[in-house]
Amino acid sequence: MSQHFDVVVIGAGPGGYIAAIRAAQLGFKTACIDDFIGKDGKPALGGTCLNVGCIPSKALLQSSENLHALEHDFAEHGIKVGKASFDAKQMIARKDGIVTKLTGGIGFLFKKNKVESLHGKGSLKAQNNGKWQIEVTKGKQKDLIEATHVIVATGSRPRPLPLVTIDNKNVLDNEGALNLTAVPKRLGVIGSGVIGLEMGSVWKRLGSEVTILEAMPTFMAAADQQIAKEAFKTLTKDTGLIIQLNTKIKEITNGKTVKVTYEVDAKEHTLEVDKLIVAIGRTPNTEGLGAKEVGLAVDERGFITVNDLCQTNLPNVWAIGDVVRGPMLAHKASEEGVAVAERIAGQKPHVDFNSVPWVIYTSPEVAWVGKTEEQLKAEGIEYKKGTSSFAANGRALGLGQAQGTVKILACTKTDRILGVHMIGPMVSELISEAVVAIEFKASSEDLARIIHAHPSLSEVTHEAALAVDKRALHG
Repeated sequence: MSQHFDVVVIGAGPGGYIAAIRAAQLGFKTACIDDFIGKDGKPALGGTCLNVGCIPSKALLQSSENLHALEHDFAEHGIKVGKASFDAKQMIARKDGIVTKLTGGIGFLFKKNKVESLHGKGSLKAQNNGKWQIEVTKGKQKDLIEATHVIVATGSRPRPLPLVTIDNKNVLDNEGALNLTAVPKRLGVIGSGVIGLEMGSVWKRLGSEVTILEAMPTFMAAADQQIAKEAFKTLTKDTGLIIQLNTKIKEITNGKTVKVTYEVDAKEHTLEVDKLIVAIGRTPNTEGLGAKEVGLAVDERGFITVNDLCQTNLPNVWAIGDVVRGPMLAHKASEEGVAVAERIAGQKPHVDFNSVPWVIYTSPEVAWVGKTEEQLKAEGIEYKKGTSSFAANGRALGLGQAQGTVKILACTKTDRILGVHMIGPMVSELISEAVVAIEFKASSEDLARIIHAHPSLSEVTHEAALAVDKRALHG
């Protein structure tokens, strides 16, 4: 007789493990199936985000920023050092240590909340008498378990580029880019999304000559274009990235070096690099799930079809995170996981995609929430805006990071905040105030009349809110 669970989650990434923990907290007998293997060859919970994505990339960014500060910024503070030495292997080891600590922490949380962790690949087999049969495959071993509810949280993987094979030696995906143990003299990146910009920034600061090729004619197309243009200027002029837009990749050859032939405005160019990162987006993981066999609806792009409640077309089968519509963001997946567990328990939670924050951890950071100015114009919504710069902010000047802007967009008629867009120091943290404001339907006047600590970076948000009503005090 197969083991029965109330809820089985397939996938232990930020959506899956959170869904499993919340389901267990609500009193359901819960299991979570995951087949990820870490660098040490052992099962590792946390999915792409903790193992080869969000967390390790931020560790490397911090390491590279520390070296850059030592070499370029400390002298301004009167701190003089000799020539710095740099150990890429130690940087990677530190990153791996952080990953191990966090993935192990999920295992602890599973035990604490009585979630059963099952290592293997989960696939739907059939529904009998209202119970789903799920096969867990681990090598040659196959086990069958039973669940009343199934939550699919299988995440995504790097989108392949047909012109070249990822070998993670010379041609790298996000995982390979995180594990370089020596600084390449010349680094190429295909794609100027989050992964491309963050990894390009890391290795540029560590000494690589970095060239980024982007197919789109617009930089950071999803972001507000005023902020995107400032980011482009800063990343090219100050960080020193070479960013070529509107490119069409024609051919890639992988030998002793990697040669990329591409066109811009019908003119052919060749880029020769020592390492090439392919970062052209991600594609949902639905292979091996048994979707076709059980009739689970999957769209033409490979995403599982769900309604606003994350319900699939099959009874008691739910799907969340990167494998369904909406932004491919870890925090979006986590909130959907919580919401689905609570819906199974009969509660009525709400997830508002309009208040999902976006962050790019370049230097300076870029963050936004809500509508861009371009979206408001396209939708015919009348708006007013206020902007404020970090240039005159005392805290930013003290940090030596006085670049950037905060921009607030509000409805002309109601003053309700519709979007907030930022580029500057630690805006990954500052954006939370904007998220709360949008979620609580605040007006720009609400933010303008809230006391902000002095001196703090948050004062720039305060100034931008004042500027919406043309009453900025420091601008």
